[in-house]
Amino acid sequence: MIGKVHSIETFGSVDGPGIRFMIFLKGCDMRCKYCHNADTWDKSANIEMTADELLAKAVRNRPYWKKNGGITVSGGEALLQIDFLIELFSKAKQQGIHTCLDTSAQPFTRMQPFFGKFEELMKYTDLILLDIKHIDSEEHRKLTGWPNDNILDCARYLSDKKIPVWIRHVLVPGITDNDEYLKKTAEFIKTLDNVEQIDVLPYHTLGQFKWEELGMKYPLEGVDPPTQERVENARAILGTALKSKTES
Repeated sequence: MIGKVHSIETFGSVDGPGIRFMIFLKGCDMRCKYCHNADTWDKSANIEMTADELLAKAVRNRPYWKKNGGITVSGGEALLQIDFLIELFSKAKQQGIHTCLDTSAQPFTRMQPFFGKFEELMKYTDLILLDIKHIDSEEHRKLTGWPNDNILDCARYLSDKKIPVWIRHVLVPGITDNDEYLKKTAEFIKTLDNVEQIDVLPYHTLGQFKWEELGMKYPLEGVDPPTQERVENARAILGTALKSKTES
């Protein structure tokens, strides 16, 4: 099984617990207006590697992981290479490596054959970083090109299966930085039983140059990052979802 890899980061510190060996896979069907990795959309490989080759690179960094670290696979959208993920994560678990998947869950469906493969993948997945781009399905379509019904269904499935999840939500002025939507997101998270952490990610423009290099117009040109006050506001609203769980 060959994985189509965009890039590797050996010392990641923000995509899961501890120090992470980060693998960014190629391919994504979403077209998020704020995407800072637009160069991962194309499904052709920058690098082709087997699971064994990737794990051999990863274990060289194992001394830095200590108790909490491991590997995180991101994208693009890693679930587009689900067969490769199953092989990679199953072999990682054989070596006692903590596995984390960073996903927007756009490919998720309960239809076969995908669903059976997803269930198999979850056997070897210790943690999911689940991106909820927008709680409103129509606004989600405007932002990404796709509705979010199947994404929220994936969140419910993960909750039912008690698979640990960290929710990620990008705060974009004029799009997701809206108290009504933030409260709806918090209410949805309250229905889930497996959320360990909620991360508010302030919108930034660091990936804008990639759009320009690819010859594409950046859709959010002129949109400034949210103020620290608005970031703290979002953290407070979304944080009520976790607070309600600890109180109950």
